[in-house]
Amino acid sequence: MPTGDVTREARTREARTRAAQRRRPELATFLRSRRARVTPADVGMPPGFRRRTPGLRREEVAQLSGVGVTWYTWLEQGRPINASAQVLDAVARTLRLDPPEREHLYRLAAVPFDPGPEPPVQRVGPEVQLVLDALDPHPAAVYNSRYDVLATNAAYRDMYALPAMRGTGVPNVLWSLFTGPAETCPLVYRERELPVMVATLRSNYGRHVGEPSWENFVRALSAASDCFARLWASGEVIPPGPRVKAFRQESVGELRMTAVSLSIDGLPECRIVTYTPDDEETRAKIALLRDRRERLWPPTQEAADAFARGWNGENPAPWGDGILLTDP
Repeated sequence: MPTGDVTREARTREARTRAAQRRRPELATFLRSRRARVTPADVGMPPGFRRRTPGLRREEVAQLSGVGVTWYTWLEQGRPINASAQVLDAVARTLRLDPPEREHLYRLAAVPFDPGPEPPVQRVGPEVQLVLDALDPHPAAVYNSRYDVLATNAAYRDMYALPAMRGTGVPNVLWSLFTGPAETCPLVYRERELPVMVATLRSNYGRHVGEPSWENFVRALSAASDCFARLWASGEVIPPGPRVKAFRQESVGELRMTAVSLSIDGLPECRIVTYTPDDEETRAKIALLRDRRERLWPPTQEAADAFARGWNGENPAPWGDGILLTDP
């Protein structure tokens, strides 16, 4: 083995050793602090007499978790022992850890963490809506990883003003694009953009294989659109990233927009997608749309509700989710 490779491997081992040495005392401190906040009454045990320890004793945690007292003591002392996911789950249940604390426990113990499937987020809070509204006149929306539309601002509703988009009855961008008439699609370069969106969807799908909501969505859209079924069968995978897209808007013509995604704390796999003008002509058209809206159609609650009704309609989503737009 070349000398450089040996040196790199040695440095990697040294870095891992230092990281493990740092994690162990952190793990010990974390377990002691979580144990101290759980009382015997919390786990159905009598309080007993002369209890000096705040919260549970080590032996009580071990007993309730189904592990040996010595093993748990060593774990809490930060000794170099191995812990399985099953044992950590048992300790997490005994210590009544919430999901972020459970993930923190796994990471400190250097055990791969699998949070399990989460239901898709169906609504966003008013604070996120305020951010979207503040971005006006730039179009912005909240999508989840399946392209469900969870919230929009008025500029986004201006950009997607085509009746064919609002008439699908489903607040999902992919469903609208693939099931609407091709001649009314708001994407100017439909044949170029749709494969990218499907490849991005497949990249997200990898985290949800086997989940009924995702499987039903893919199955329903494949049945509704031969184009989607063909693109899905290609197996292409592309991570999300900034792109320049051209949109066809019924009143001002073509809009060239740069799409950028921003993650949202507390909303896993959701992102704010913002669209900014890519040239001065588009910037002027976006300003014109805003001026026209404020002059002729003030962005009232009634107008926003009408847009939401146009996308949601009266029918449930064909794949069975019942996703609804947030109340703007």
